Amino acid sequence: MFIKQVVIAVISSSLLACASTDEASSDGESSVRSSRSNCILRSSIRGYSVLDESNLIIDGIARRKYHMVLQRRAYGLKSSLGIEFDSKSSRVCARFDNLTYGGGYADSRFVRIASIRELSPEEHEYLLIQFGKKKPEIEQGPVPRDVKGAEVEELDPAAADESSGN
Repeated sequence: MFIKQVVIAVISSSLLACASTDEASSDGESSVRSSRSNCILRSSIRGYSVLDESNLIIDGIARRKYHMVLQRRAYGLKSSLGIEFDSKSSRVCARFDNLTYGGGYADSRFVRIASIRELSPEEHEYLLIQFGKKKPEIEQGPVPRDVKGAEVEELDPAAADESSGN
């Protein structure tokens, strides 16, 4: 019986290793980025910004930014005194860990983390603009349109001099 369990464990381990190797090689950069983005090392978290009651931007080391989406709205998150991450390991991961917030220990509430994604500088700026935390650098003005009856008559400067007697 023991030998059968060892054989199953060895086969499962080798299949798991092959599957993760193929995924990393086939997708290249995108698979590496997505695997890094599903979790954040708790020790690398330097701060956060609340976008709304279900979206946060997490500041990491080396100026990295992450977009964290919660599974449901966290009412009172914007006015809470702080947040904590409930994780059983040194990593905070989407779909497994919770965000705890509130005014104190007695009235703390928690929400499960739905997704964590690393942001490029452009994506970070777009999110800030999208949630109204930053104004776009270049604002589009209204498109000029023709208005009937608003034509301007040009005067001939030579004709104006002749009529005045100069």
